Amino acid sequence: MQISKALSLCVLSATVLFGANNLVDKVKQNGISAIPNSNYELLKIIDDPKDPITDAKVELGKKLFFDPRMSRSSLISCNTCHNLGLGGADGVSAAIGHGWTVNPHHLNSPTVYNSAFFKAQFWDGRSPHLADQAQGPVQAGPEMAAPPKLVEERINSIPEYVEEFKVAYGDSVKVNFEKITATIAIFEKVLVTPSKFDDFLNGNDNALSKAEKEGLEVFLDKGCAACHNGIALGGTMQPFEVAGKYKFAKVGDFKGDANGMVKTPTLRNITETAPYFHNGAIWSLKDAIKEMGSTQLGIAITDAESAKMETFLKTLKGRKPAISYPQLPESTAKTPVPDAKL
Repeated sequence: MQISKALSLCVLSATVLFGANNLVDKVKQNGISAIPNSNYELLKIIDDPKDPITDAKVELGKKLFFDPRMSRSSLISCNTCHNLGLGGADGVSAAIGHGWTVNPHHLNSPTVYNSAFFKAQFWDGRSPHLADQAQGPVQAGPEMAAPPKLVEERINSIPEYVEEFKVAYGDSVKVNFEKITATIAIFEKVLVTPSKFDDFLNGNDNALSKAEKEGLEVFLDKGCAACHNGIALGGTMQPFEVAGKYKFAKVGDFKGDANGMVKTPTLRNITETAPYFHNGAIWSLKDAIKEMGSTQLGIAITDAESAKMETFLKTLKGRKPAISYPQLPESTAKTPVPDAKL
């Protein structure tokens, strides 16, 4: 009798494990992969041997990310639109920049968390590089509106910043606009948020509940992973309005790139980054899921199916790196003064 019970338990354990492995395999077959649980493996993905991540660069990049003097008005920092306390976004439909200017194309600020995994940067995917992306908002008139020369003058006028660049890069470093924004990008690279979904993919079957696994199954069976794949579950260029018209297509004038392709938003931390879509026109995650069904997949997703998928999507809320607000070096008499005029 004891042997029979033991055998039954073994068979049950094997069945559970086999089921778990089947679901993990299904996830991977759909092109989704986990954030590695090893720092060594993670660095192989996010690091650049030509400009390696170091503690000094990350700390300097963090200060620059939070420093409003990177903007013409000295009021707007990178963190203004990519608020690390708000899921890496700003919680409004369209980004607001210099002089309270609303983004002229009514574009929503995407999260900066996990952006190191994106294959494309900007909604139109015009750059694959975080360092290049960091240059864009700083210069853009409706955003931070700071010409490269002004940024260089500001940073180089602050001896503490100049010294920190030497510590991070060596005495011969040229503190120009490209180096400044590339350093911000190095800080952004470490904004990685592994979640219990990654724990599940990395071998912990108990990381997800039965309901969360069921939601994952629905997500995969409906075809959502056709666009939301990779480590970021997004971040690649995909055609938009494949099967139907987006109900808020007239909000803003953004049409994608020259081929009508749009960067797919990451689903990581999706519960923290409302409103949704490129123009931030949908505030409910449930409604966003259903809209994706009709617009991209040509199917009607029921309330029950949407609720199940939402249960899964909540598992993508990740563990954020601990970030303390930095004390920024003080300006000097040589530091160009703020200019808030339009």
